Amino acid sequence: MGVKEWGKRSQGVMLMLMVQVIGTGLQLLSKVILGNGTFIFALMAYRHVVGAFCVAPFAFFLERGKGKELSWSIGFWLFMNALTGISMAMGLFYYGLRDTTATYATNFLNLIPIVTFIFSIITGLEKLRLGTRAGKAKTMGAILCVAGALTISLYKGKSFYIGHHSAHHKEISQKVVHNWTRGTVFLVFSIISYATWFMVQVKLFKVFPYKYWATMFTCIIASVQGTVVGLCIDRKKASWTLGWNLQLVTIIYSGMLATAATFCLISWAVANRGPTYPSMFNPLALIFVTVTEALFLGEPITGGSLIGMSLIIGGLYSFLWGKSKESKNTNLPKVAAIEASVVVPDKSAALQSSAVVMPTATPSNTTDTASAKDSRFGGRSQREVVQICT
Repeated sequence: MGVKEWGKRSQGVMLMLMVQVIGTGLQLLSKVILGNGTFIFALMAYRHVVGAFCVAPFAFFLERGKGKELSWSIGFWLFMNALTGISMAMGLFYYGLRDTTATYATNFLNLIPIVTFIFSIITGLEKLRLGTRAGKAKTMGAILCVAGALTISLYKGKSFYIGHHSAHHKEISQKVVHNWTRGTVFLVFSIISYATWFMVQVKLFKVFPYKYWATMFTCIIASVQGTVVGLCIDRKKASWTLGWNLQLVTIIYSGMLATAATFCLISWAVANRGPTYPSMFNPLALIFVTVTEALFLGEPITGGSLIGMSLIIGGLYSFLWGKSKESKNTNLPKVAAIEASVVVPDKSAALQSSAVVMPTATPSNTTDTASAKDSRFGGRSQREVVQICT
């Protein structure tokens, strides 16, 4: 009995660790191919075609017939979902990743819940509640995360390497040209786009609460958007040609694992462990990416990045604790916070990753509609909104 109980408890941990490992792999693969000159919009277009094909079986079998409910109004919100969450957010993230490092970019992904929280305060969807412990914890967490981001951006400190910095690592480093200012601007606008994406999802899942169909349609629309924008920027055949190389591996990896597999794993975690559970593992991706990037790509670890990373991780956990405490103190114990998110542009880029299993959102502790029990989700009192298209 004890072994069975331990197995049940460890199952969720193992699955979330798998999500973070998938996201870490995607971050490193994306960084390498972007450094080799892969055209970003071609990568996004192809990746989401693969993602749509991988999610399609779940839509057709688990939400059979629900696609027929599509309307022009729903189509508009699907278009906005793809535009804000993929074409803008992921596109900007990839450009930021190309100009910086995987570790630096992943730090910004952990700021998405905080930026979403700030947006919610501004728009009136969320209240600070500074008179409560939960409100103070969330506010302190947000301050720590912002302080961490500023530390990483403005302070470098001493640099050091993990292991032996070989000639191969030096060759890789010399090929990469960093533009920290431009990359930081791209990453800042990326997390703003991701925060806006969560707001769009609140509306989308009110009118079309079928996560598999929504994910599949979003991937298809994002692929079309990426193709149109990409052709306007670069029509050279070489930029769109696929070969038997690392770029193809990254596209298949991101579509199958970072989109479809991560989606299913996080959906399971939200249903069985609650909406904030996956988010608590996000900082692990930051640690994994930092170590593996230093080992395999020869990137240095700076004192400023370690200090900033510590502040962001501490702030994120403080924020998540406050959200969890707040949920327990309300009549909506399972309603997800709009800002609860994961990793990878990429979960690739995770995208998260990004490495991220990008953001999983369970938006609606802010509306009565979202808190009402919905028979389409087995009577659960939340809409399990999990989008891993990044």
